[in-house]
Amino acid sequence: MGLRVGWAISWVMLAAYAAGASAQISLASAVDLALKNDPQVQMREAAVQKAEAELKATRDVYIPSVGASLGYGEGVGVPTALPTVVSLTTQSLVFNFSQRDNIRAAASGLEAAKLSLEDTRSQVEQDVATTYLNLDSDQRKLKVMDQEVSDAERLVTIAQERLDEGEDTRMDLLKAQRTAARIQLDKMDLQDDVASLSDHLSRLIGLRDDQITTIESSIPAVPAAEVPAPIVDQPDSAGIQAAMDSARSKQELAFGESRYLLRPELTFGMNYTRIDTSQNAYTTYYPAFLNKSENAISVYLTMNLPIYDRQHKDESNEAEAEAHRAYFESESQREQFLEGRKKLRRNAAELAARSNLAQLDQAIAQEQVRVIETQLNSSSSTGRQPMTPEDEQRALMEEENRTLDLLDSQYQLQQSRLNLLEQTGGLQQWLKNAAALSEGLPSGATSH
Repeated sequence: MGLRVGWAISWVMLAAYAAGASAQISLASAVDLALKNDPQVQMREAAVQKAEAELKATRDVYIPSVGASLGYGEGVGVPTALPTVVSLTTQSLVFNFSQRDNIRAAASGLEAAKLSLEDTRSQVEQDVATTYLNLDSDQRKLKVMDQEVSDAERLVTIAQERLDEGEDTRMDLLKAQRTAARIQLDKMDLQDDVASLSDHLSRLIGLRDDQITTIESSIPAVPAAEVPAPIVDQPDSAGIQAAMDSARSKQELAFGESRYLLRPELTFGMNYTRIDTSQNAYTTYYPAFLNKSENAISVYLTMNLPIYDRQHKDESNEAEAEAHRAYFESESQREQFLEGRKKLRRNAAELAARSNLAQLDQAIAQEQVRVIETQLNSSSSTGRQPMTPEDEQRALMEEENRTLDLLDSQYQLQQSRLNLLEQTGGLQQWLKNAAALSEGLPSGATSH
């Protein structure tokens, strides 16, 4: 996967510098590039690294820290301090009532950061997939509309010729011109949509000011996922779990802060000090030190007992209030999520009906095209009044309109199924299918 993403980035960069080039990219490569370039994902990854460092910091307080200080100089008069040449000190925490709570808080914070990263990645994947499907649908519709514009212009030409021959009225010409103008306007609207979607997709994958085109064969069929019966009993989404873990972290931290006063803290330490009395009058003022060792080693265990600290008490109250706020906020988010999940279950039948309706619309559109083609081919042999060139052009335009409706209904069906997959946890498998389809395609993007 990493090699494929690397090649994709290279191809995209080459495409970005090619004058007038457009970048063609598969769905799987677009998702990979978006996950690599999205600033929200990068921010969440940095948050995970920060949370990992915070957890290590809470555990490493038990590992002795070592420090050294060096100094040398001459002095006259009364010595105000030991003439220390070198001093080595090591110190570590032995016991603190709040530290285990701090470690649990940091562990919950790390889990929340990881879940937030997972939730953000899922949102980016869905954004890319939705944009890609929409862009692919609009690009196919644009090809159909190009033909419809051509047919509309041909209709105007025919109406003008028939008007010149006295077979049509000026009203027929004006109607044909209005039809062509409306179709041209619809095409411009569709081109704007394509440009907007292409720009959004290019920004998602980290490419600026380029025309992105899709690869239709890289899109796997979106399955008509069934909503499982026990959907309300399924695990919460990554975002909800992240919010609950974050609240749990704040609760652990607040509990640790509340166990600060009147609880002893034990600290272990060692020190080695080397002094030099030759450069000052230390032995003159302290003659008992004469001919004594100039090395000192000490090992100690210190107990600190906080008795009164008003500022720390206020900070403890603040942490407790923040923990309560985070808990109720996570519960509110969870209730909203479960409500949406239950609504999805209730609407499962409606989604299935809409899917069936879209399939029926597709079948009807195909049947109508077949009927029109049959009438065009058999009107002269069945004794019916022959179709005029205008009738033929209008039939072709009607066929193209039905094709546009079909493409639109297919996209709506894909979109509804994609939303259903995201809600039921099937989006990842669908993206894996997209990655498998992309194996046989050019890796990433190609300029053309």
